[in-house]
Amino acid sequence: MTAPMLSVRDLRLAFGEGPEARTVLHGVSLAVARGQAFGLVGESGSGKTTVLRCLAGQYHHWQGEVAIAGEAYRGERSRAHARRAQMVFQDPYGSLHPRHTVRTALAEPLHVHGLDRVDERIDEALHQVGLPLHFRFRYPHQISGGQRQRVAIARALILQPPLLLLDEPTSALDVSVQAEILNLLADLRERQGLTYLLVSHDLGVVAHLCDSLAVMQQGRIVETLSSDALCRGEARHAYTQALVAASHA
Repeated sequence: MTAPMLSVRDLRLAFGEGPEARTVLHGVSLAVARGQAFGLVGESGSGKTTVLRCLAGQYHHWQGEVAIAGEAYRGERSRAHARRAQMVFQDPYGSLHPRHTVRTALAEPLHVHGLDRVDERIDEALHQVGLPLHFRFRYPHQISGGQRQRVAIARALILQPPLLLLDEPTSALDVSVQAEILNLLADLRERQGLTYLLVSHDLGVVAHLCDSLAVMQQGRIVETLSSDALCRGEARHAYTQALVAASHA
């Protein structure tokens, strides 16, 4: 049996200590096969982005067992981890330095990891996300929101990680641009065999991009099902059914 690309068992996280401690993740467990796109859905505050932040190394004090590409992960932000998993954030403008050109943004991880062929790799990354090569000289304020998100995706892919952690990657974009970015992500996954863990409050986005999903409520996974089952109306948990009903309202 091939190990899953991502395995999470009994992930727990609390903020504060003693009687003041507030638990935000209550034993979250999930497995994402290699090449699969898996969604985490739920209302704001359900804990879905917190899971991503634990996996990306933004929170270190969680408990549980995590393995990425068969390697145990304990919350460190190491070079090895950066080569295994990268995160794409909700707001592309906030995740790109306003005074750095696109070239600088894409070159930084290459320099940190001591990789060669910097300009060639930047050209390849821009081509992968459908941006013309002259965009390397532009600043974030000189390009549209959708183009900024393409740059953010290119930056995440430039180290060639097998796993992308996608935090609401289209929610800050216009509806017409959302579809472009979702189609780009679907194409990249198919061409490069990528694995995605996608966080979204939008069931339509998850159904479009993901094979399976887990529904989170108050820091717990209450249901896991395939996107096909979701679309067929086969959700069993009352909270999932309420999310589906709200998405159709």
